[in-house]
This record gives sequence, C-alpha cells and structure tokens, in this order.
Amino acid sequence: MDKIAILNEYTEAAKLGGGQARIDSQHKKGKLTARERIQLLMDEGTFEEIGMLVKHRSYDFGMEKEQYLGDGVVTGYGKVNGRLVYVFSQDFTVFGGSLSETHAEKICKIMDMAVQNGAPVIGLNDSGGARIQEGVVSLGGYADIFYRNVQSSGVIPQLSAIMGPCAGGAVYSPAITDFILMVENSSYMFVTGPNVVKTVTHETVTSEELGGAITHAEKSGVTHFACANELECIDYLKRLLSYMPQNCEEDAPVYPYEAGNEIRSKLNDIVPENANQPYDIKEVIEEVVDTDSFLEVHKLYAENIVVGFARLAGRSIGIVANQPASMAGVLDINASVKAARFVRFCDAFNIPLLVLVDVPGFLPGTDQEWNGIITNGAKLLFALSEATVPKITVITRKAYGGAYDVMNSKHIGADLNYAWPTAEIAVMGAKGAAEIIFKKQIAEAEDRDAKWKEKELEYMAKFANPYGAAARGFIDEVILPEVTREKLIKAYQMLENKVVKMPKKKHANIPL
Repeated sequence: MDKIAILNEYTEAAKLGGGQARIDSQHKKGKLTARERIQLLMDEGTFEEIGMLVKHRSYDFGMEKEQYLGDGVVTGYGKVNGRLVYVFSQDFTVFGGSLSETHAEKICKIMDMAVQNGAPVIGLNDSGGARIQEGVVSLGGYADIFYRNVQSSGVIPQLSAIMGPCAGGAVYSPAITDFILMVENSSYMFVTGPNVVKTVTHETVTSEELGGAITHAEKSGVTHFACANELECIDYLKRLLSYMPQNCEEDAPVYPYEAGNEIRSKLNDIVPENANQPYDIKEVIEEVVDTDSFLEVHKLYAENIVVGFARLAGRSIGIVANQPASMAGVLDINASVKAARFVRFCDAFNIPLLVLVDVPGFLPGTDQEWNGIITNGAKLLFALSEATVPKITVITRKAYGGAYDVMNSKHIGADLNYAWPTAEIAVMGAKGAAEIIFKKQIAEAEDRDAKWKEKELEYMAKFANPYGAAARGFIDEVILPEVTREKLIKAYQMLENKVVKMPKKKHANIPL
C-alpha cells in the first residue's frame, strides 16, 4: 500500500475515535465529540494536534484486541481570539474517555509545553475515570497530572470544562485548576457516586442531585459557572481567557477604549437614604465599569458577596463587592472563601483589584462559629493582605467592625480608599453601640426607648459618616458617587507601575 495512503488511513481512523456508532450515541445524549469541542473553541484552522497516533500499552483482559488511535484524548495547541492556548479534550467514545497510562502521558506533555511556553491550558473533561484494566498505572497517570496542576498553579491560567462524567480521583485535577465550568444535565462531579453513597450512608440520590452543575454552583461552590449547554460553556471559556494574561509574567490584554464623559450621575441615587434598606451592588458595578464588560464568577454561590472580572477603560480588573441585596451583605464562611480564592487568582496574574464595601460585619451564630468562621474569614483577610497588585476600595455605605478591616482597608495594604458621603465607618451599628456605651444612662431614664434613640442619634452623628476615618487618613478622599468611575480610571493609571518588595520566604502559610 502507498505510504501516503497508510498515513491517510491512520488519520481517518484516529478522527473516528471509538467509531461512528459511538459518535452517534454521543450526539443522541446532546453532547459534542472531543474534536467538535476543540473546533468550536479554537480559532478556525489554528489547532495543531499532538499524539494523534498514540495507542495504549495494555495487554490484560483482552485489551490488546481493542486499540484506538489517540487513546481517548485529543491533545494539542492552537489560538483562541488570536492567543496561544494548549488544550486536551477527552473522548468518551473510546473506553468511556477513561484515563490510561498513555492517555495521561499525552495530557502531561501538553501541560509541560504550556508551562515552558507560558500559555494557558484548557481541559475539556468527559471521562468515566481511571481505566480499571490498567490498575495502578492509570492511578499513577492521574497523580502525574495532579502534580503538574500544582506546579502550574499561579504560573499559567488553568481552566477546566466538565462536559460529561468526572468521578473519583478524576475530580481533583479540575479542583486544583483556576476555574471550573459545568454543563447542566449532562455533566457531574463527585468523589463517590450514588451507588456507593447508598451503600455507605443509605441515602438515595441521583447523579444530578449529588454532583450536577446546579448542585455544585449553588451548594458546594465547586463550579464557578453552570452553563445551559456546551456551546455556552465554550463561549464562557473564551470570555474568561479575554480577561487574563498568558502567564504570571505578563499583563492581561488591553482592549480599545475611547475616553469620554466618565460621570455617571445614576450612581448618586442607588444607595437608599434608609441605611437598612437593600440595593443591588451589581447596579453600582455596571455603572462603574466599561459597558457590558462585567463577567460574574460564582454567580449562584454565596450571593452575599459578588466577584467577577470587568474592564475599566479597556483594562482588566477583578471586582469583590458586598451584596446588600443578599443577607444584608454580611460576610460568612462561604462568602469569605469565595472572595479569597478570587483575590488570589487576580493577584497571581497581575489583575488589579477593586473592592466595593457595604458590610455590616461577620455573620453571628453557632453554625458559623462551629464551622470555623474565624479561620475562613481570615482567608479573605490573608488574601487581600498578601496581594501586591493595585488595590482600590470604595466604601458605598456600611463598613463595620472587623469586616471594615478585612474588606481591603488602608491598614492591610490598599493603595487608595475612597468613600461616598453615605459611608458609615464604625466599630458597630449605632443602635448596638448606644446600648453598650450608654447602658447605665438608658437604664436610669424614665423613658428608656426615647433615651436609647437619643443616644443612637448621638453615636450616628459622631461615627455614621466617613469623616472621622478621613481625618485619620484611613480614607484618602470622600467623593461624589457620580465621579467614581473617573477617579478609578485615573487611580489605576497612576498605579500601573506599582512594585512591592516582599520579604524572602518559600511561601506563606494561608489559614486553610
């Protein structure tokens, strides 16, 4: 046979994966194939495959009779929006996408290349787990991938899209990566499946209930994005990459922006006069950042804090904001961990931070204390204290107690701290403070309620404003809400070349 014909035959066989029947089965489930996913992700004509002709090396349990070129994963490199990206896409049509020794070697090869060449790596996961016919070698393959995930962390962005099953040890690679995306009704993640759960704990639960996209988006916080379908998932991958640099040595891409009138008068009317009335902090974000540039992360999890990427005058920023419309914007365990994780990503990849503050404090109660609000709250404090990127804070309303300190106060390294005239910076709310400070006078008064109210107003007059903090230099400027965007643009331009010299150390010991 002609040598070119042999090559063509091999190439066509590799492209068919597990065969047409299994491809059809994949499509019937509403799922794309490994190659179709890559085709949608990469710029047209840019994908270059590596390892197309790799075969497994297993000869146990009749495996020598069943060999497929590529061995269940498509790996290579290409461009997304003109920028170099490495990708692996697991092929469920080949042994259910199960991971073998050679399957793992292919993934490790492109992960190594991604680090050496300073470009993001994207994993499109669709796998039944370790290939049980290979025993410990498949487990070793997973560990080889985990190790590279850790070594790559903070060096290059790592994104994981879960587009099918991801169970057992397989879940730990995505868990180490920077962002996880899941597809509703067709993907799931869990360490132990429904059958094991039923055997051990006698709970009856479906795969979707146990580890589906919505479960992990709302309950566990494992996934950052729950996508309606695979097309939306791939679109989110592209959008996410647009806010990130290629690696930790570079800056995120700058998008064209024409300067104009930066005054946003709508901001003057967002915060209600009644300090106990909620409002949506996302309205503030949308007015401050470039039009339609806000991409919320972890939207359905710990909704009392909002995090996400945006652009300001064409440049990427990361936003952390208390949400008064959910639990009054209080900080709890989940919100603290959610925000801390996001802050550390931004700091690792040179993305400046904007912190919008309206926080009444930390959530009280036995549930929070017994589950470690002290250690978990400290994670956010640690992350913001550790971050060396430009950090700017705007206090829109309440900044009470220890939560004032934690939310990027001047004392933990914020570069600039602004406050709106509606800001209240105090140890606690006026009502509680009056009860403590004037306890004796209230108790001795003929009309206790009237006395309490009088003292509450007295405390408010003294502390329920930003001017005491401004007098101390803890607030750099009290600004009209409408000029916030203009101030921020100028401030980030000023901070563009910020450098912080850190003490020599191996690494810090974050309170995990």
